[in-house]
Amino acid sequence: MEHEMPKVLISDKLSDAAVQIFKDNGVEVDFQPDLGKDPEKLAAIIGDYDGLAIRSATKVTADLIAKADNLKVVGRAGIGVDNVDIPAASAKGIVVMNTPFGNSITTAEHAIAMLFSVARQIPAADASTQAGKWEKSRFMGVEITGKTLGLIGAGNIGSVVASRALGLKMKVVAYDPFLSADRAKEMGVEKVDDLDELLGRADFITLHLPKTDKTANLLSAERIAKIKPGARLVNCARGGLVDEAAVAEALKEGRLAGAAFDVFAEEPAKENPLFGLPNVICTPHLGASTTEAQENVALQVAEQMSDYLVKGAISNALNAPSVTAEEAPLLKPWIALADVLGSFAGQVTESPIVEIEIEYVGKVGALNLKPLTSALTAALLKPLVGEGGVNMVSAPIVARERGMRIAETRKDEQGAYGTYMRLVVKTENQTRSVAGTIFSDGKPRLIQIKGIGLESEPLPFMLYTTNTDTPGYIGALGSALGALDVNIATFALGRAEKSGEAIALLGIDEPLSEDMLAQIRALPQVTQAKGLSF
Repeated sequence: MEHEMPKVLISDKLSDAAVQIFKDNGVEVDFQPDLGKDPEKLAAIIGDYDGLAIRSATKVTADLIAKADNLKVVGRAGIGVDNVDIPAASAKGIVVMNTPFGNSITTAEHAIAMLFSVARQIPAADASTQAGKWEKSRFMGVEITGKTLGLIGAGNIGSVVASRALGLKMKVVAYDPFLSADRAKEMGVEKVDDLDELLGRADFITLHLPKTDKTANLLSAERIAKIKPGARLVNCARGGLVDEAAVAEALKEGRLAGAAFDVFAEEPAKENPLFGLPNVICTPHLGASTTEAQENVALQVAEQMSDYLVKGAISNALNAPSVTAEEAPLLKPWIALADVLGSFAGQVTESPIVEIEIEYVGKVGALNLKPLTSALTAALLKPLVGEGGVNMVSAPIVARERGMRIAETRKDEQGAYGTYMRLVVKTENQTRSVAGTIFSDGKPRLIQIKGIGLESEPLPFMLYTTNTDTPGYIGALGSALGALDVNIATFALGRAEKSGEAIALLGIDEPLSEDMLAQIRALPQVTQAKGLSF
Protein backbone atom coordinates (compact mmCIF):
# COMPACT_ATOMS: atom_id res chain seq x y z
CA MET A 1 0.00 0.00 0.00
CA GLU A 2 1.42 3.40 -1.03
CA HIS A 3 2.02 6.09 1.60
CA GLU A 4 -0.78 8.64 1.46
CA MET A 5 0.34 12.07 0.30
CA PRO A 6 0.24 14.70 3.08
CA LYS A 7 -2.37 17.40 2.57
CA VAL A 8 -1.99 21.09 3.40
CA LEU A 9 -4.66 23.78 3.57
CA ILE A 10 -3.66 27.38 2.78
CA SER A 11 -6.34 29.58 4.37
CA ASP A 12 -4.75 33.01 3.80
CA LYS A 13 -3.17 34.72 0.79
CA LEU A 14 0.13 33.09 -0.21
CA SER A 15 1.95 33.38 -3.52
CA ASP A 16 1.51 30.90 -6.35
CA ALA A 17 5.22 30.10 -6.02
CA ALA A 18 4.61 28.87 -2.45
CA VAL A 19 1.79 26.63 -3.67
CA GLN A 20 4.15 25.19 -6.27
CA ILE A 21 6.81 24.47 -3.62
CA PHE A 22 4.34 22.27 -1.74
CA LYS A 23 3.47 20.40 -4.96
CA ASP A 24 7.12 19.97 -5.96
CA ASN A 25 7.79 18.38 -2.55
CA GLY A 26 5.00 15.83 -2.91
CA VAL A 27 2.43 17.63 -0.75
CA GLU A 28 -1.20 17.96 -1.84
CA VAL A 29 -2.40 21.58 -1.58
CA ASP A 30 -5.86 23.04 -1.07
CA PHE A 31 -5.51 26.79 -1.72
CA GLN A 32 -8.45 28.74 -0.24
CA PRO A 33 -6.99 32.21 0.47
CA ASP A 34 -10.19 33.71 1.91
CA LEU A 35 -11.13 30.79 4.16
CA GLY A 36 -9.37 32.29 7.18
CA LYS A 37 -12.05 34.97 7.31
CA ASP A 38 -14.77 32.30 7.74
CA PRO A 39 -14.00 30.47 11.05
CA GLU A 40 -17.08 28.23 10.88
CA LYS A 41 -16.28 26.90 7.42
CA LEU A 42 -12.63 26.45 8.37
CA ALA A 43 -13.60 24.48 11.47
CA ALA A 44 -15.88 22.26 9.40
CA ILE A 45 -13.06 21.05 7.11
CA ILE A 46 -9.85 21.37 9.18
CA GLY A 47 -10.02 17.70 10.22
CA ASP A 48 -9.05 16.65 6.68
CA TYR A 49 -5.60 18.25 6.68
CA ASP A 50 -2.08 17.43 7.90
CA GLY A 51 -0.86 21.02 7.65
CA LEU A 52 -2.30 24.54 7.83
CA ALA A 53 -0.44 27.47 6.22
CA ILE A 54 -1.56 30.92 7.38
CA ARG A 55 -0.76 34.60 7.58
CA SER A 56 -2.49 36.84 10.14
CA ALA A 57 -6.15 36.58 9.08
CA THR A 58 -6.68 32.96 10.17
CA LYS A 59 -7.22 32.52 13.91
CA VAL A 60 -5.99 29.12 15.09
CA THR A 61 -7.99 28.92 18.32
CA ALA A 62 -8.29 26.12 20.85
CA ASP A 63 -11.74 25.32 19.42
CA LEU A 64 -10.31 24.99 15.91
CA ILE A 65 -7.43 22.83 17.17
CA ALA A 66 -9.90 20.54 18.95
CA LYS A 67 -11.46 19.76 15.55
CA ALA A 68 -8.09 19.29 13.80
CA ASP A 69 -7.82 15.54 14.29
CA ASN A 70 -5.09 15.00 11.67
CA LEU A 71 -3.23 18.29 11.91
CA LYS A 72 0.51 17.93 12.46
CA VAL A 73 1.86 21.40 11.70
CA VAL A 74 0.74 25.03 11.54
CA GLY A 75 3.01 27.29 9.49
CA ARG A 76 2.80 31.06 9.92
CA ALA A 77 4.21 33.03 6.98
CA GLY A 78 5.65 35.80 9.13
CA ILE A 79 7.13 36.19 12.58
CA GLY A 80 4.11 36.97 14.77
CA VAL A 81 2.01 34.06 16.06
CA ASP A 82 -0.45 36.03 18.18
CA ASN A 83 -3.22 34.38 16.14
CA VAL A 84 -2.20 30.83 17.13
CA ASP A 85 -3.05 29.20 20.47
CA ILE A 86 0.37 27.61 20.99
CA PRO A 87 -0.44 25.86 24.31
CA ALA A 88 -3.48 24.18 22.73
CA ALA A 89 -1.42 23.16 19.69
CA SER A 90 1.38 21.80 21.90
CA ALA A 91 -1.08 19.78 23.98
CA LYS A 92 -2.27 18.10 20.78
CA GLY A 93 1.23 17.50 19.40
CA ILE A 94 0.92 20.08 16.61
CA VAL A 95 4.18 21.79 15.67
CA VAL A 96 3.85 25.56 15.26
CA MET A 97 6.38 27.16 12.90
CA ASN A 98 7.00 30.75 11.90
CA THR A 99 9.45 32.41 9.50
CA PRO A 100 11.57 34.70 11.66
CA PHE A 101 14.15 35.53 8.98
CA GLY A 102 12.00 36.16 5.91
CA ASN A 103 10.98 39.69 6.86
CA SER A 104 13.86 40.73 9.14
CA ILE A 105 15.37 43.15 6.61
CA THR A 106 12.02 44.68 5.71
CA THR A 107 10.96 45.26 9.33
CA ALA A 108 14.37 46.67 10.25
CA GLU A 109 14.27 49.03 7.29
CA HIS A 110 10.82 50.25 8.35
CA ALA A 111 12.17 51.01 11.83
CA ILE A 112 15.03 53.03 10.30
CA ALA A 113 12.56 54.83 8.04
CA MET A 114 10.41 55.68 11.08
CA LEU A 115 13.52 56.88 12.91
CA PHE A 116 14.37 59.28 10.06
CA SER A 117 10.75 60.38 9.79
CA VAL A 118 10.39 61.25 13.47
CA ALA A 119 13.78 62.98 13.51
CA ARG A 120 12.83 65.26 10.58
CA GLN A 121 8.99 65.33 10.99
CA ILE A 122 8.66 64.26 7.37
CA PRO A 123 4.95 63.21 7.30
CA ALA A 124 3.75 66.43 8.93
CA ALA A 125 6.03 68.54 6.73
CA ASP A 126 4.72 66.75 3.64
CA ALA A 127 1.07 67.31 4.61
CA SER A 128 1.73 70.98 5.38
CA THR A 129 3.55 71.63 2.12
CA GLN A 130 0.93 69.86 0.00
CA ALA A 131 -1.72 71.96 1.73
CA GLY A 132 -0.08 75.04 0.23
CA LYS A 133 1.72 76.18 3.38
CA TRP A 134 5.42 76.93 3.59
CA GLU A 135 6.24 76.34 7.27
CA LYS A 136 9.98 75.90 7.06
CA SER A 137 10.65 77.17 10.57
CA ARG A 138 7.96 74.92 12.09
CA PHE A 139 9.68 71.68 11.13
CA MET A 140 13.07 72.00 12.76
CA GLY A 141 14.58 68.51 12.98
CA VAL A 142 17.59 66.84 14.53
CA GLU A 143 20.52 64.94 13.03
CA ILE A 144 20.92 61.29 13.88
CA THR A 145 24.68 61.24 13.27
CA GLY A 146 26.49 60.96 16.57
CA LYS A 147 23.29 60.30 18.53
CA THR A 148 22.81 57.30 20.81
CA LEU A 149 20.31 54.63 19.71
CA GLY A 150 18.90 52.52 22.53
CA LEU A 151 18.11 49.07 21.14
CA ILE A 152 15.65 47.03 23.23
CA GLY A 153 15.92 43.51 21.83
CA ALA A 154 18.97 42.43 19.83
CA GLY A 155 17.68 39.40 17.97
CA ASN A 156 17.29 38.96 14.21
CA ILE A 157 15.60 42.28 13.49
CA GLY A 158 17.35 44.24 16.24
CA SER A 159 20.76 43.19 14.96
CA VAL A 160 19.90 44.44 11.45
CA VAL A 161 18.72 47.77 12.89
CA ALA A 162 21.98 48.02 14.85
CA SER A 163 24.09 47.46 11.73
CA ARG A 164 22.16 50.11 9.79
CA ALA A 165 22.39 52.58 12.70
CA LEU A 166 26.14 52.05 13.01
CA GLY A 167 26.42 52.70 9.28
CA LEU A 168 24.67 56.01 9.92
CA LYS A 169 27.37 56.84 12.50
CA MET A 170 25.12 56.39 15.52
CA LYS A 171 26.31 54.94 18.82
CA VAL A 172 24.24 51.86 19.74
CA VAL A 173 23.56 50.60 23.26
CA ALA A 174 21.56 47.39 23.56
CA TYR A 175 19.45 45.80 26.28
CA ASP A 176 18.64 42.13 25.82
CA PRO A 177 18.88 39.50 28.61
CA PHE A 178 19.89 36.91 25.99
CA LEU A 179 22.64 38.99 24.39
CA SER A 180 26.09 37.63 25.25
CA ALA A 181 29.13 39.85 25.63
CA ASP A 182 30.78 38.14 22.63
CA ARG A 183 27.73 38.68 20.42
CA ALA A 184 27.50 42.34 21.48
CA LYS A 185 31.16 42.82 20.56
CA GLU A 186 30.56 41.09 17.21
CA MET A 187 27.62 43.44 16.52
CA GLY A 188 29.63 46.50 17.51
CA VAL A 189 27.18 47.58 20.21
CA GLU A 190 27.52 48.35 23.91
CA LYS A 191 25.59 45.87 26.05
CA VAL A 192 23.80 47.22 29.13
CA ASP A 193 22.26 44.99 31.78
CA ASP A 194 19.90 47.63 33.15
CA LEU A 195 16.99 48.83 30.99
CA ASP A 196 16.67 52.03 33.02
CA GLU A 197 20.27 52.88 32.13
CA LEU A 198 19.47 52.57 28.43
CA LEU A 199 16.35 54.72 28.79
CA GLY A 200 18.33 57.45 30.52
CA ARG A 201 21.11 57.54 27.89
CA ALA A 202 19.41 57.06 24.52
CA ASP A 203 18.42 59.90 22.15
CA PHE A 204 16.37 57.44 20.11
CA ILE A 205 14.81 54.23 21.47
CA THR A 206 13.58 51.38 19.28
CA LEU A 207 11.97 48.08 20.33
CA HIS A 208 12.59 44.72 18.67
CA LEU A 209 11.27 41.89 20.85
CA PRO A 210 8.23 39.61 20.99
CA LYS A 211 5.27 40.19 23.26
CA THR A 212 5.27 37.67 26.12
CA ASP A 213 4.13 37.66 29.73
CA LYS A 214 7.54 39.09 30.65
CA THR A 215 7.67 41.79 27.97
CA ALA A 216 4.03 42.99 28.05
CA ASN A 217 3.94 46.66 29.13
CA LEU A 218 7.75 46.62 29.31
CA LEU A 219 7.77 50.39 28.85
CA SER A 220 5.27 51.16 31.59
CA ALA A 221 4.34 54.67 32.74
CA GLU A 222 6.99 54.35 35.44
CA ARG A 223 9.68 53.44 32.91
CA ILE A 224 8.60 56.06 30.37
CA ALA A 225 9.18 58.67 33.09
CA LYS A 226 12.84 57.55 33.15
CA ILE A 227 13.43 58.20 29.43
CA LYS A 228 15.96 60.93 28.69
CA PRO A 229 14.14 64.27 28.17
CA GLY A 230 13.84 65.09 24.47
CA ALA A 231 14.29 61.48 23.30
CA ARG A 232 12.27 59.91 20.49
CA LEU A 233 10.60 56.47 20.70
CA VAL A 234 10.05 54.01 17.83
CA ASN A 235 7.99 50.81 18.11
CA CYS A 236 7.82 48.54 15.07
CA ALA A 237 7.82 45.33 17.13
CA ARG A 238 4.55 44.43 18.87
CA GLY A 239 1.61 46.32 20.30
CA GLY A 240 1.27 46.08 24.06
CA LEU A 241 4.99 46.44 24.77
CA VAL A 242 4.45 50.14 25.56
CA ASP A 243 1.91 52.01 27.68
CA GLU A 244 0.49 54.13 24.84
CA ALA A 245 -1.45 56.48 27.14
CA ALA A 246 1.72 57.22 29.11
CA VAL A 247 3.60 57.94 25.88
CA ALA A 248 0.84 60.35 24.82
CA GLU A 249 1.12 62.21 28.15
CA ALA A 250 4.91 62.40 27.86
CA LEU A 251 4.55 63.84 24.36
CA LYS A 252 1.98 66.42 25.45
CA GLU A 253 4.21 67.49 28.33
CA GLY A 254 7.23 67.75 26.04
CA ARG A 255 9.27 65.12 27.92
CA LEU A 256 9.34 63.07 24.73
CA ALA A 257 10.20 64.94 21.52
CA GLY A 258 8.47 62.45 19.26
CA ALA A 259 7.22 58.91 18.74
CA ALA A 260 6.71 56.63 15.76
CA PHE A 261 4.45 53.57 16.10
CA ASP A 262 3.74 50.86 13.54
CA VAL A 263 2.03 48.52 16.03
CA PHE A 264 -0.67 49.09 18.63
CA ALA A 265 -2.17 47.34 21.65
CA GLU A 266 -5.44 46.92 19.74
CA GLU A 267 -5.41 46.32 16.01
CA PRO A 268 -6.91 47.37 13.67
CA ALA A 269 -6.31 50.64 15.55
CA LYS A 270 -9.34 52.84 14.99
CA GLU A 271 -8.84 54.90 18.14
CA ASN A 272 -5.67 55.43 20.14
CA PRO A 273 -4.29 57.97 22.66
CA LEU A 274 -1.46 58.71 20.23
CA PHE A 275 -3.66 59.67 17.31
CA GLY A 276 -3.86 63.36 16.50
CA LEU A 277 -0.75 64.47 18.38
CA PRO A 278 1.50 66.71 16.27
CA ASN A 279 4.77 64.94 17.11
CA VAL A 280 3.59 61.37 16.41
CA ILE A 281 3.89 59.20 13.29
CA CYS A 282 1.58 56.17 12.95
CA THR A 283 1.51 53.49 10.25
CA PRO A 284 -0.86 50.48 9.98
CA HIS A 285 1.50 47.61 10.90
CA LEU A 286 3.57 47.92 7.73
CA GLY A 287 6.76 46.38 9.15
CA ALA A 288 6.69 43.32 6.91
CA SER A 289 4.80 44.95 4.04
CA THR A 290 7.17 44.81 1.11
CA THR A 291 6.74 42.61 -1.93
CA GLU A 292 10.10 40.96 -1.20
CA ALA A 293 9.22 40.10 2.40
CA GLN A 294 5.77 38.76 1.58
CA GLU A 295 7.24 36.49 -1.06
CA ASN A 296 10.15 35.41 1.14
CA VAL A 297 8.03 34.33 4.10
CA ALA A 298 5.54 32.51 1.85
CA LEU A 299 8.29 30.49 0.18
CA GLN A 300 10.02 29.85 3.49
CA VAL A 301 6.92 28.51 5.25
CA ALA A 302 6.15 26.23 2.29
CA GLU A 303 9.67 24.77 2.42
CA GLN A 304 9.58 24.31 6.20
CA MET A 305 6.16 22.62 6.25
CA SER A 306 7.07 20.35 3.33
CA ASP A 307 10.32 19.31 5.03
CA TYR A 308 8.43 18.38 8.18
CA LEU A 309 5.56 16.51 6.54
CA VAL A 310 7.74 14.61 4.06
CA LYS A 311 11.13 14.23 5.81
CA GLY A 312 10.41 14.82 9.50
CA ALA A 313 12.69 17.90 9.60
CA ILE A 314 11.69 20.68 12.02
CA SER A 315 12.90 24.27 11.63
CA ASN A 316 11.82 27.56 13.22
CA ALA A 317 9.33 25.79 15.48
CA LEU A 318 8.13 27.64 18.56
CA ASN A 319 7.13 24.51 20.49
CA ALA A 320 9.45 21.72 19.30
CA PRO A 321 13.20 21.11 18.96
CA SER A 322 14.77 21.70 15.55
CA VAL A 323 15.67 18.68 13.40
CA THR A 324 17.40 19.12 10.04
CA ALA A 325 16.52 17.05 6.99
CA GLU A 326 19.93 15.39 7.27
CA GLU A 327 19.43 14.56 10.96
CA ALA A 328 15.91 13.13 10.64
CA PRO A 329 16.84 9.67 9.20
CA LEU A 330 19.76 9.34 11.66
CA LEU A 331 17.53 10.18 14.61
CA LYS A 332 14.63 7.94 13.63
CA PRO A 333 15.87 4.61 15.12
CA TRP A 334 17.13 6.35 18.27
CA ILE A 335 13.78 8.10 18.72
CA ALA A 336 12.19 4.64 18.50
CA LEU A 337 14.58 3.44 21.22
CA ALA A 338 13.85 6.53 23.34
CA ASP A 339 10.17 5.68 23.06
CA VAL A 340 10.84 2.12 24.28
CA LEU A 341 13.01 3.17 27.23
CA GLY A 342 10.59 5.86 28.35
CA SER A 343 7.59 3.61 27.94
CA PHE A 344 9.21 0.77 29.91
CA ALA A 345 10.13 3.07 32.81
CA GLY A 346 6.73 4.74 32.80
CA GLN A 347 4.90 1.41 32.95
CA VAL A 348 6.92 0.01 35.86
CA THR A 349 7.06 3.24 37.91
CA GLU A 350 4.26 3.68 40.42
CA SER A 351 5.32 6.68 42.55
CA PRO A 352 5.79 10.33 41.48
CA ILE A 353 8.93 10.98 39.44
CA VAL A 354 11.26 13.59 40.87
CA GLU A 355 14.12 13.51 38.38
CA ILE A 356 15.26 11.71 35.25
CA GLU A 357 18.76 11.49 33.85
CA ILE A 358 19.41 10.37 30.30
CA GLU A 359 22.89 9.10 29.49
CA TYR A 360 23.88 9.24 25.82
CA VAL A 361 26.88 6.95 25.45
CA GLY A 362 29.11 6.73 22.38
CA LYS A 363 28.04 7.82 18.88
CA VAL A 364 24.47 8.66 19.88
CA GLY A 365 25.90 11.47 22.00
CA ALA A 366 26.99 13.27 18.82
CA LEU A 367 23.37 13.52 17.59
CA ASN A 368 20.86 16.29 18.22
CA LEU A 369 19.70 15.29 21.71
CA LYS A 370 16.69 17.58 22.13
CA PRO A 371 14.25 15.48 20.05
CA LEU A 372 15.54 12.30 21.72
CA THR A 373 14.98 13.73 25.18
CA SER A 374 11.53 15.01 24.19
CA ALA A 375 10.52 11.63 22.76
CA LEU A 376 11.78 9.75 25.81
CA THR A 377 10.06 12.14 28.23
CA ALA A 378 6.78 11.85 26.35
CA ALA A 379 6.90 8.05 26.42
CA LEU A 380 7.79 8.09 30.12
CA LEU A 381 4.85 10.33 31.00
CA LYS A 382 2.15 8.65 28.87
CA PRO A 383 1.44 5.78 31.32
CA LEU A 384 1.22 8.35 34.11
CA VAL A 385 -0.93 11.08 32.48
CA GLY A 386 -2.80 9.13 29.80
CA GLU A 387 -2.23 8.60 26.08
CA GLY A 388 -3.84 11.88 25.05
CA GLY A 389 -2.24 13.94 27.82
CA VAL A 390 1.29 14.22 26.48
CA ASN A 391 3.26 14.05 23.23
CA MET A 392 6.73 14.83 21.93
CA VAL A 393 5.84 18.52 21.60
CA SER A 394 4.18 19.00 24.99
CA ALA A 395 6.38 16.62 27.05
CA PRO A 396 8.92 19.20 28.32
CA ILE A 397 6.06 21.48 29.42
CA VAL A 398 4.18 18.66 31.19
CA ALA A 399 7.38 17.53 32.91
CA ARG A 400 8.05 21.05 34.21
CA GLU A 401 4.46 21.37 35.43
CA ARG A 402 4.95 18.16 37.43
CA GLY A 403 8.17 19.43 38.97
CA MET A 404 10.35 16.86 37.18
CA ARG A 405 14.01 17.70 36.68
CA ILE A 406 15.58 16.47 33.44
CA ALA A 407 19.33 16.06 32.98
CA GLU A 408 21.30 14.95 29.93
CA THR A 409 24.79 13.42 30.05
CA ARG A 410 27.10 12.58 27.15
CA LYS A 411 29.71 9.85 27.69
CA ASP A 412 32.42 8.25 25.56
CA GLU A 413 31.95 4.73 24.24
CA GLN A 414 32.04 2.10 26.97
CA GLY A 415 30.78 -1.38 27.80
CA ALA A 416 30.09 -4.30 25.49
CA TYR A 417 27.76 -2.33 23.23
CA GLY A 418 29.86 0.83 22.86
CA THR A 419 26.96 3.15 22.08
CA TYR A 420 23.65 3.13 23.91
CA MET A 421 21.09 5.19 25.85
CA ARG A 422 20.45 4.76 29.55
CA LEU A 423 17.52 6.24 31.47
CA VAL A 424 17.74 6.71 35.22
CA VAL A 425 14.43 7.49 36.94
CA LYS A 426 14.39 8.84 40.47
CA THR A 427 11.19 8.80 42.51
CA GLU A 428 10.55 9.72 46.12
CA ASN A 429 11.17 6.09 47.08
CA GLN A 430 13.71 4.59 44.71
CA THR A 431 16.03 4.90 41.72
CA ARG A 432 15.75 2.55 38.75
CA SER A 433 17.38 2.41 35.34
CA VAL A 434 16.90 0.89 31.91
CA ALA A 435 19.27 0.93 28.92
CA GLY A 436 19.01 0.07 25.27
CA THR A 437 20.82 0.27 21.94
CA ILE A 438 20.19 -0.10 18.21
CA PHE A 439 21.30 -3.35 16.57
CA SER A 440 22.52 -3.63 12.99
CA ASP A 441 18.97 -4.39 11.83
CA GLY A 442 18.02 -0.86 12.90
CA LYS A 443 15.70 -2.11 15.65
CA PRO A 444 15.88 -1.19 19.35
CA ARG A 445 17.02 -3.70 21.98
CA LEU A 446 16.80 -3.52 25.74
CA ILE A 447 20.23 -4.41 27.14
CA GLN A 448 20.03 -3.60 30.84
CA ILE A 449 17.35 -3.21 33.53
CA LYS A 450 18.17 -2.10 37.10
CA GLY A 451 21.85 -2.54 36.28
CA ILE A 452 21.29 -6.20 35.33
CA GLY A 453 22.33 -7.17 31.81
CA LEU A 454 20.00 -8.97 29.40
CA GLU A 455 19.05 -8.70 25.75
CA SER A 456 15.49 -8.41 24.52
CA GLU A 457 13.69 -7.01 21.48
CA PRO A 458 10.58 -5.01 22.49
CA LEU A 459 7.39 -6.73 21.34
CA PRO A 460 3.82 -5.39 21.42
CA PHE A 461 3.00 -7.40 24.57
CA MET A 462 5.49 -8.34 27.26
CA LEU A 463 5.72 -9.56 30.85
CA TYR A 464 8.34 -8.17 33.21
CA THR A 465 9.09 -9.83 36.54
CA THR A 466 11.58 -9.38 39.34
CA ASN A 467 12.21 -12.46 41.41
CA THR A 468 14.61 -14.20 43.76
CA ASP A 469 17.20 -16.28 41.94
CA THR A 470 16.19 -19.81 43.00
CA PRO A 471 16.06 -23.08 41.05
CA GLY A 472 12.78 -23.92 39.32
CA TYR A 473 11.59 -20.37 38.66
CA ILE A 474 11.75 -20.59 34.88
CA GLY A 475 9.71 -23.79 34.91
CA ALA A 476 7.21 -22.37 37.39
CA LEU A 477 6.71 -19.19 35.34
CA GLY A 478 6.40 -21.16 32.08
CA SER A 479 3.86 -23.50 33.67
CA ALA A 480 1.84 -20.60 35.07
CA LEU A 481 1.64 -18.92 31.65
CA GLY A 482 0.80 -22.25 30.01
CA ALA A 483 -2.05 -22.76 32.45
CA LEU A 484 -3.32 -19.32 31.49
CA ASP A 485 -3.09 -20.29 27.79
CA VAL A 486 -0.51 -17.54 27.15
CA ASN A 487 2.07 -18.33 24.46
CA ILE A 488 5.68 -17.20 25.03
CA ALA A 489 7.43 -15.61 22.01
CA THR A 490 10.75 -14.60 23.64
CA PHE A 491 12.33 -15.15 27.05
CA ALA A 492 15.23 -13.06 28.42
CA LEU A 493 16.80 -13.49 31.85
CA GLY A 494 19.36 -11.70 33.98
CA ARG A 495 20.54 -11.63 37.57
CA ALA A 496 22.65 -9.40 39.77
CA GLU A 497 24.43 -12.32 41.47
CA LYS A 498 23.80 -15.96 42.33
CA SER A 499 20.82 -16.36 44.67
CA GLY A 500 20.26 -12.58 44.54
CA GLU A 501 17.76 -10.48 42.62
CA ALA A 502 16.89 -11.65 39.11
CA ILE A 503 14.71 -10.29 36.31
CA ALA A 504 12.80 -11.83 33.43
CA LEU A 505 11.41 -10.13 30.34
CA LEU A 506 9.12 -12.21 28.17
CA GLY A 507 7.54 -11.45 24.83
CA ILE A 508 4.01 -12.89 24.75
CA ASP A 509 1.32 -13.17 22.09
CA GLU A 510 -1.51 -11.46 23.96
CA PRO A 511 -1.89 -8.95 26.79
CA LEU A 512 -2.27 -10.13 30.38
CA SER A 513 -5.32 -9.23 32.43
CA GLU A 514 -5.06 -8.15 36.07
CA ASP A 515 -6.38 -11.58 37.13
CA MET A 516 -3.60 -13.27 35.13
CA LEU A 517 -0.98 -10.99 36.66
CA ALA A 518 -2.33 -11.77 40.14
CA GLN A 519 -1.71 -15.48 39.55
CA ILE A 520 1.87 -14.80 38.42
CA ARG A 521 2.48 -12.56 41.45
CA ALA A 522 1.33 -15.46 43.62
CA LEU A 523 4.39 -17.51 42.60
CA PRO A 524 6.67 -17.71 45.68
CA GLN A 525 9.77 -16.35 43.89
CA VAL A 526 8.04 -13.28 42.35
CA THR A 527 8.50 -9.85 43.96
CA GLN A 528 7.00 -7.81 41.08
CA ALA A 529 5.10 -8.65 37.88
CA LYS A 530 4.05 -6.09 35.26
CA GLY A 531 2.30 -6.47 31.94
CA LEU A 532 3.87 -4.16 29.33
CA SER A 533 2.82 -2.95 25.91
CA PHE A 534 4.94 -1.23 23.27
